[in-house]
Amino acid sequence: MNKNVGTVCVHGKKQRRNVDNTGAVSFPIYQSATFVHPAFGESTGFDYSRLQNPTREELERVVNDLEEGVDALAFSTGMAAVTALLDILEPGDHIVATDDLYGGTIRLMESICKKNGIKTTFVETDKVENVEKAIEKNTKMIYIETPTNPMMKIADIEEISKIAKKNSCILVVDNTFLTPYFQKPLKLGADVVLHSATKYLAGHNDTLAGFLVTNSQEISEKLRFITKTIGACLSPFDSWLVLRGIKTLHIRMEQHQKNAKKIVEWLKTQKAVVSVYYPGLEENESIEVSKKQGTGFGGMVSFHVDTPERAKKILKDIKLIQFAESLGGVESLITYPMFQTHADVPLEERLARGINECLLRMSVGIEDVNDLIEDLDQAINK
Repeated sequence: MNKNVGTVCVHGKKQRRNVDNTGAVSFPIYQSATFVHPAFGESTGFDYSRLQNPTREELERVVNDLEEGVDALAFSTGMAAVTALLDILEPGDHIVATDDLYGGTIRLMESICKKNGIKTTFVETDKVENVEKAIEKNTKMIYIETPTNPMMKIADIEEISKIAKKNSCILVVDNTFLTPYFQKPLKLGADVVLHSATKYLAGHNDTLAGFLVTNSQEISEKLRFITKTIGACLSPFDSWLVLRGIKTLHIRMEQHQKNAKKIVEWLKTQKAVVSVYYPGLEENESIEVSKKQGTGFGGMVSFHVDTPERAKKILKDIKLIQFAESLGGVESLITYPMFQTHADVPLEERLARGINECLLRMSVGIEDVNDLIEDLDQAINK
């Protein structure tokens, strides 16, 4: 039976593994560090929770089904997932990466990776030719975010995948902002999809988690070995929280997007708002790419206001919307990238990318959109 994405969010594609005989509708939390062997040389399929746990396995099954890969691995955080992924590289290898990445990923590449002899070249990946030009003889990975964080630039996954294949590079796509509900990078030629599952997949601002999904059996085996060795796996309870969150992913993503579109149109009418960044704007140069490779534009919006003083006033005066880091939860959050998510990026680089004291990034929640607009109005204009 072919299942649509909403059904896959709730059930996965196939019947779940029978590890419980109670008939529990909600998959149980197997809060056990270790599992009994029936006899020498025999196993129930579970030995030790660092290797695998029934609750984490069920979550990985559903995420893998959503992204349509061959394997999905759940990690304790999004950055744990990024770290494990970059561990498949060797000293002397080279990465071509989006310049407008999440600041924590840039920090990792510019510190730990550099220390380990791995060089990264950051380019504007919304221009395919930049990726081609940045390829070196030792380039092993192309790492992109699309939409980017926080400037919402769009990279053409299909075209970049051609460059990756021609140069025998692994193409990684951070799909945190759009999720497999709106975008499926593996179907467009990516080799690995990355998620900070803390965000939309879990969806309730109550847990930390990360994911790697791949369509390569070879990459899967390397990542499974790394995960087993470094041990940054997702706990049973957090696996259950993310699993529960995914059951409403399709409903939440539609509401996030519906609200975001209305807020974007309202922001465009405000004199104090200088510019608005949202993947679904028809005037975007990359709108056709967005439409070609996805089925939606998501709930993330960035905007410049006219002065730093107004930006700080908004952060102080908002009442319903909350000034907090992170994104993708049911609650609307607003952040100050210059001093929060991208604080570790060198100042000149931040400013060159438009990340200045006038830029705010909003994760639009699922509240009534009229209440959100009323809150923005009083914070911006009064």
